[in-house]
Amino acid sequence: MGNLAIGAHVGGDDPIAGASALGLDHIQIFLADPQGWKNSVFPHPDGAQGLKASAEKANIDIYVHARYIINVATTNNKVRIPSRKLLQTDVDAAASVGAKAVIVHGGHVTEGDDPEVGIANWVKALTQLDMKVPVYIENTAGGKHSMARRLDSIKALWGAVGDTGVGFCLDTCHAHAGGIDMGNVAETILAITGRIDLVHCNDSRDTFDSGADRHANLGQGLVGMEEIFHCLKTANAPIVLETPFDGVAADLAVLRQAL
Repeated sequence: MGNLAIGAHVGGDDPIAGASALGLDHIQIFLADPQGWKNSVFPHPDGAQGLKASAEKANIDIYVHARYIINVATTNNKVRIPSRKLLQTDVDAAASVGAKAVIVHGGHVTEGDDPEVGIANWVKALTQLDMKVPVYIENTAGGKHSMARRLDSIKALWGAVGDTGVGFCLDTCHAHAGGIDMGNVAETILAITGRIDLVHCNDSRDTFDSGADRHANLGQGLVGMEEIFHCLKTANAPIVLETPFDGVAADLAVLRQAL
């Protein structure tokens, strides 16, 4: 279990200072409004280079979460084409701060669309993408037509994109809410993708297969802690907490004791 470095999603004007105070190995940040289409914003007084230098000095790695609004799978041209451009924008911004990777949600098609079209759209997006830093597709919690919620969808998507160099981010809350058996979730995903590059370690406020993406602090939700710990140990990948921030210090203590 040599890869179990622990970090958290952080905000603020100087996320490196906050990460240092918590003793994090790495951070995850947004480099723009996650629901907006505007240009990148770097959370440091000296911009991208200042953030990169600060992280290097503190020996803290950076992961960037792409914007939630990105949906490269959709058949809607007015969303798909801008989404491709925005993913490239987020990748370029991540490269400028020396990020380890960019995490992006799997997206979805709409009712009546052939999921194969969504898969083909993903392939085209990745073919066109200048992947200056690695990109990890994240499993999602809800939606009947999501590209990365159900195991059959993940398998179909990965069968098409798995050789493009893209990685996989496993979110424990999303898996639980998305209806994936948590007892052996990491083994199941590894059997499909052959890799788990990052784990978003979150409890869930909602019931199994609810489709609701609402994170909870560890032990405060409805995912069994032993199942979470087993997942983390099996995945053997860097960990990012995306739990409510006022409880992150306690979550870190729980993980450090368990792992």
